[in-house]
Amino acid sequence: MINIRQTAIFKQFSTGFYPLSVNGANSGFMQDVTGTSAKTREPVTAIAFICIEPNRTAMSTLCISKSNIRTFVFATWSLLVIGARGQGLPAARPNGSPDSIRIRSMKDDTISLHEVKIVAERPDVDLQLDKKVYRIGKDILSQGGAAADVLNGIPSVAVDAAGVIRLRGNSHVAVLINGRRSGLALAGILAQIPAGGIEKIEVITTPSARYDALGPAGTINIILKKNDKEKFAGQARMVAGQPNDYNLNANLSYKAGPWNVFATLGGRYSDYVGFYTTRQMAIDHAANSLEKVQHESRHDDGRLIYLGGDYRLDSKNIFTLAYFRNATKDIDGTTLDYAFGPAGADSLLTRKGSSHESRSYNQFESNYTRTFNREGTKLTADVQYDFWNSDKTWALSTSRTFPLPAALPAIRTASTGGSRDLVIQSDFVYSFSNQSAFEVGLKAEARSVLSDYKAEQYLDDTWAVLDGIDNKVSYKEKIGAAYAQYRSRPGKLRYQFGLRYEYTQVDIQDRKGDFGSRKHYGRMFPSVNLSYILQERATIQANYSRRIGRPSLWYLYPFNEVTDLNAQFVGNPGLNPSFTHVMELALTKQWDKLTWSPTIFAQFTTAPMLQYTFQNDRNVMITMPFNLSGEKRCGVELSAAYNPLSWLSIHAQWTGYLFHQRGKYRDADFSFSNQSWNGRLNMRLKLPWALMFQCRLDAQGPDNNAQSKTGAYCYLASGLSRTLFKGKATLVLDGTNILNTNKQRTLTVTENYRIDRVSNFNAARFRLGLTYRFSQSESPTFRNRKEANRD
Repeated sequence: MINIRQTAIFKQFSTGFYPLSVNGANSGFMQDVTGTSAKTREPVTAIAFICIEPNRTAMSTLCISKSNIRTFVFATWSLLVIGARGQGLPAARPNGSPDSIRIRSMKDDTISLHEVKIVAERPDVDLQLDKKVYRIGKDILSQGGAAADVLNGIPSVAVDAAGVIRLRGNSHVAVLINGRRSGLALAGILAQIPAGGIEKIEVITTPSARYDALGPAGTINIILKKNDKEKFAGQARMVAGQPNDYNLNANLSYKAGPWNVFATLGGRYSDYVGFYTTRQMAIDHAANSLEKVQHESRHDDGRLIYLGGDYRLDSKNIFTLAYFRNATKDIDGTTLDYAFGPAGADSLLTRKGSSHESRSYNQFESNYTRTFNREGTKLTADVQYDFWNSDKTWALSTSRTFPLPAALPAIRTASTGGSRDLVIQSDFVYSFSNQSAFEVGLKAEARSVLSDYKAEQYLDDTWAVLDGIDNKVSYKEKIGAAYAQYRSRPGKLRYQFGLRYEYTQVDIQDRKGDFGSRKHYGRMFPSVNLSYILQERATIQANYSRRIGRPSLWYLYPFNEVTDLNAQFVGNPGLNPSFTHVMELALTKQWDKLTWSPTIFAQFTTAPMLQYTFQNDRNVMITMPFNLSGEKRCGVELSAAYNPLSWLSIHAQWTGYLFHQRGKYRDADFSFSNQSWNGRLNMRLKLPWALMFQCRLDAQGPDNNAQSKTGAYCYLASGLSRTLFKGKATLVLDGTNILNTNKQRTLTVTENYRIDRVSNFNAARFRLGLTYRFSQSESPTFRNRKEANRD
């Protein structure tokens, strides 16, 4: 006989599958079932979990009686009964189904069930009103890598060779960790988060009011794992690769009584190889030319610790406390060979650089969740404090090899940085019924960043400051936010209306007083999410939200690394935020073996940010960001998931867009119109002997603006996995950029120079990984992690 505790677990499991999923896997929802007993003629009520069987139009239903725990009903379209014999049930459909199902009569059965096990394959993607949620468990190519590898396998998301994340071709994306801004989301640190520590990725192209308004292109939320199973459970993963790529990480948890303790531990040792070529020619003077070849080797050591626990005060109150630390040591080596002259023979220089950097990121987080008797009503309070520190040094030696060998003055640089970030947030959801809810929230964030940079040159037996590069910058940011939103599900319509207000204060000061910037502004950010069920397994969605793009610290700091003699990037402290109106219209249609999802989107931005390259008075090419006047962008995204056979799954995605930019900077006109596209083809095959094969082809179309043209390119990745030890272990062999074609060619034309650059940030990589799962419990529970407070 099933007990009360198992029933509660079942209910939690079933609600976790709402709303519908796409991509051909199981999907389901909960409904009430009412009927009468044929024996007693008394009314019978039950909770039903209705699960759509993959690749079929039928449904399976499990009903657990609210009055008699022994009464069960298993159903397809016409209800087949175990534990109670039903006499007819109208066909229930997932789209537009009523809130309850009525059975004409039930017959009590004498069957006593001792245990009920529900086994279902979790979907690749869950389609929700304001986001898509991707689970990475079956993605072979990301299992042995890092967060950047996981993101690169998500539809509509692309991570280029330099680590820049793009959503639908737009790089102005807000990346969150567990629903909040975090130092972990910086491009360099994303490579340090192991894929094994990630539970799912949320892609939110038109975020609702509950989310921060940051990110004109949308929001990507990375959810880290926090295992929660009965007693002791977890998994360990070991990875070895070429070039050197060694990873060891484990996710562990132990649950006993009101306590649940969890931990993620990891270590990595990785090498990367980069190769770049540049040809620079003067437009008005052909004899003045430069050819540069750069060899780059990067080495990263990383250690990761995530420790925490939940304490359940009672059935309605839970408190969570956790600590995260990620520490890395990077050693980079760069060799640059310069050839000056029309034929590369007038002068030859070689510069060699060695860099050492130590970084540590620490984060404390706490959460209190209070639930109420009214189902769906809850109060949450969160406090997060994080701090990071970074120390980096460069040692640079330069020598002339032709026509006369000579050693040039040595250069060294030193930079130190640190950040402190405090976030306090509270959210309250009041559920009027299972059809509608009202949500409000408050948030306050204070961030302080210090950065000190110095460059020196060895002249006359002493170190002297180079080009006046010796300064310290203080960046302080305060953001206060409040929001309210209402959602409901009347009939076939689902809607959500929200309004968010954010007030921002930004203060940038430097030690020398060469520049300073103080900005404060408040804005309203409305959001609308609509969904309507057109017919069986067909839904149309319309979404709108207003977004803000705040300049990143990298874009604001006026410091530059002097590794390259010829080219440098400097920030612009005078940058202003951009504001974007985002709209989209999407259709999702499911057949037995095919899911089709076309989307039309448009973005209208004021003060977008663009990079500008010019030559300073020392003949160094400087690249810096600035604000355009505006940009219009519209496009279409086509996505299809096809499962023609039980052993074959194909997913294809293509995005094409047009854009028009307008604006002037330094008397140069940057108005420009063009189009681009990107696409992905992903195929997964189930093979004999418990083997799984995956192959993914990524393609990026040309990406141009008024000053630069980046050519199209494509690259291939594939992987093979095999389950071992009765499903407890998985062995994975994968390769990324297999043909070493992930190279970007960019042509930049300035007033005086033409620069042709080819970048190969990462060469081909191959990895072999083993994952072992262990547990003392055969009946895992499914826990809503802390980030579910944002759902």
